[in-house]
Amino acid sequence: MTDVAIDDLPLVEEQGPSSLPLRHVAAVVVGNALEFYDFLIYSFFAVYIGRSFFPSHSAASSLLLSLATFGAGFLTRPIGAIVIGSMGDRIGRKPAMMWSFGLMGIAIVGLPLTPSYERIGVAAPIVVLAFRLLQGFALGGEVGPTTAYLIEAAPPGRRGIYTVLQNASQNVALLLSGLVGTLLATLLDARQLQDWGWRVAMLIGAAIVPFGLLIRASLPETLHTADDAALAPDATTGSLSRMARLRPYLALIIFGLMMLASGTIGTYVGGYMTTYALTTLHMQATAAFGVTLVKGITAMPVIVFGGWLSDRYGRKPVMIWPSLALVLSILPVFVLVLRHPSTAVFYAGMIWLGILGSLGAPSIIVALTESFPKSIRSGALATIYAFAIAIFGGSTQFTVTWLLDFTKDPLAPAYYWTGAALIGLLAMVLIKESAPARTMRVG
Repeated sequence: MTDVAIDDLPLVEEQGPSSLPLRHVAAVVVGNALEFYDFLIYSFFAVYIGRSFFPSHSAASSLLLSLATFGAGFLTRPIGAIVIGSMGDRIGRKPAMMWSFGLMGIAIVGLPLTPSYERIGVAAPIVVLAFRLLQGFALGGEVGPTTAYLIEAAPPGRRGIYTVLQNASQNVALLLSGLVGTLLATLLDARQLQDWGWRVAMLIGAAIVPFGLLIRASLPETLHTADDAALAPDATTGSLSRMARLRPYLALIIFGLMMLASGTIGTYVGGYMTTYALTTLHMQATAAFGVTLVKGITAMPVIVFGGWLSDRYGRKPVMIWPSLALVLSILPVFVLVLRHPSTAVFYAGMIWLGILGSLGAPSIIVALTESFPKSIRSGALATIYAFAIAIFGGSTQFTVTWLLDFTKDPLAPAYYWTGAALIGLLAMVLIKESAPARTMRVG
């Protein structure tokens, strides 16, 4: 056995700044945080949003129309990924980030300022739907340029810890949305929540939009730098040439879809656990909703630790071993929770599964991003991510609900999640290592 130092390996694009100012990092990840905050706030107040824009004699119909409008945003994500993500490869990460965040800001501010159905009639739901479609388009183009920027701006040995801030920002949004939702629900009555309470909750998130735009405008560009000008694609390159450049990375694209689909299903099954606790375990509402906050607090340090581990030991080990443990844990945890449906057991089980899922998640995004060359990195990552979210993020909770109803088996979510985790694990085994550890054992 011999030790081969990382410096002896032919790494690509090793040059990067020695440090990235905290305000620049915040400006990059704020879009991801705002997306997650908006997602949760809409979910928390979906009933009141439905009453404002989709009045109906049936409360269920009003809620379904509200959720359908929210889900419509998933449809335009792939379009935004292709358009804005590719823009990040043609003209730079910074203008693509400005476009995506600006469009996102218009949608996030516009929706809570839209008059209710009582005031403008059928125009209200139409305007709301338009804002949701615009927001989906913007969000589809957000991930590729921002993640590519973090990878390229970070020092080579700290790409994992920089990029993991994208994931960590989701948990910040999770905690903030939980606090805002709980506070407003405590202070306001049902009528106030319907009339203006949910609008306040959304506008709190929208308040950071101008600051995010201002700071993003000051970011340095990472695509067209002096040392990689030869790698930058011609702005006039057609779609046929871009497809030709993607062809050698077909296997990587497939593995990326497998891993991101697996992670997306795990995230949304985990998000379904509040409903599962209420409808299947018959827990009190306070216990059911509390698991979201507990998981958010727990996941944040685990995600950061996972990013650090991926820099220290490489992407594949940090992906594979927690994912293997997750595959082996899902079914036993669900069986235990069903046999002992107490709050303590439920929380412990969900926290354990959340830790395993969070530990390896950062490495997936880092490995995919740094495996693509700069000329296609932003667009490729944005498109893969958007399709995984659009297909599986938009269908997982519906599928789980249908499986529970069709099979009458309370373990149905566990089977579905385990199957998805196995598919992701297979891709992790097959994908090539993109960032060797400090030293590698060979021979």
